[in-house]
Amino acid sequence: MNNEITIREAVKSDIPVLLQHEQEVVKAERPMDPTIRDSGVKYYDLDALMENPRATVMVACDGDKIVATGYALEKPARTYLDHKTFAYLGFMYTDPAYRGKGINGKIVSALQDWCTKAGLIEIRLHVYDENDPAIKAYEKKGFKKHMIEMRLRTEL
Repeated sequence: MNNEITIREAVKSDIPVLLQHEQEVVKAERPMDPTIRDSGVKYYDLDALMENPRATVMVACDGDKIVATGYALEKPARTYLDHKTFAYLGFMYTDPAYRGKGINGKIVSALQDWCTKAGLIEIRLHVYDENDPAIKAYEKKGFKKHMIEMRLRTEL
């Protein structure tokens, strides 16, 4: 591993690697969510995110190798909240060989900077309740648990 991890905006030529990382996210989340299909899962429209002026996709690189990802996307807030829009963070992935080194924190900081420049005062993300390492990482960056989503699967 190179000592210098750099953070930059993703570019179109990164998409093949990003698509591989997307499948790693799916693979990691599948044990936490039994409703994720066994195949053909696509979470993100990377082209649309990269073309959207109210979104950014960031990557962390060790030399030329992309080792972590994340995006921020402006979304409309519920009408009763004190903000009209918020930033939603997603595609938070770090290569297993690079975890525990603060790289996700660097991605989150870069996304926070983008949010500040975009005038977004509220930042939200989703994380599975049993994903303790991710929860701890986000709490280190100042995130607080806010709401629990509950589900029930009924029989037909």
